[in-house]
Parts: sequence; C-alpha cells; structure tokens
Amino acid sequence: MLTAQGREDPNENTGISIVESRVRLTSDFDPVKDLFKSYLGRPWKKHFRTVLLKTDLNGLIHPKGWTEWSGSFALSTLYYAEYMNTRSGPLTGSRVKWPGFHVFSSADEASPFTMSRFIQGESWIPETGVSLV
Repeated sequence: MLTAQGREDPNENTGISIVESRVRLTSDFDPVKDLFKSYLGRPWKKHFRTVLLKTDLNGLIHPKGWTEWSGSFALSTLYYAEYMNTRSGPLTGSRVKWPGFHVFSSADEASPFTMSRFIQGESWIPETGVSLV
C-alpha cells in the first residue's frame, strides 16, 4: 500500500494529497516486483481520503489502483481521487468502480487538494527550504 489514511469523522479536514510526485521502486525490489501486487491504498477507517494529482506511478501500481481492506467495509464512505497521473499502461479506465472513487476531469475539481488550498502550504513550506516549484 502506498497510502494509509483514515478519519473517524467525515468532517475532519484531513487526508493525503500527493501532488506532482514520482512513485519509484528501490533497486533491490525491482527484480521481484512481479511477485507482489502494489496498490495506492485501502480503506482501513470509514472515511479514508486520498488524492493523487499529476503523479508519475511508473507502472508499479496494480491497474485497479485501490483495494479492499475487509470486504465492502468503507467502500461507500471513502474518498479516493486521481487527476492527470501518468504511468506505463492503462490508468484510470481499469480502476475500481466504487462510489467513493473519482477521476477529476479538470483542474478546478482537483484544486481543493493542491498544496496551497489543502494545507495552506504557501504560508509555511518556504520556511522549510523545500521548493514550491
């Protein structure tokens, strides 16, 4: 699993937002990667929320993207979304068909999960020395 996030209350302003990143294998895992299925996440709490925007998944993630944790637990209350991610092979067309999975079709839909809106990053990230570009 790439992510593991959960909320007790659907109104909590928490979640995972991965933006303009690269998901890569370590060199020691590459020879055995086909022996494992890798997923973006699973709902281990009722109101799981994870969004990936413009992220290069490099063909590592299973085509369905996300997986169940315990049967149908939380599949109707989770919030997963993707926008303009890249990888080798099919992307969102093979993803899960759960009510809480979304494929954003515009930057406007994705904008609530960007660094500036989701975590107000422009006000504190520059102090860390991390580039915003």
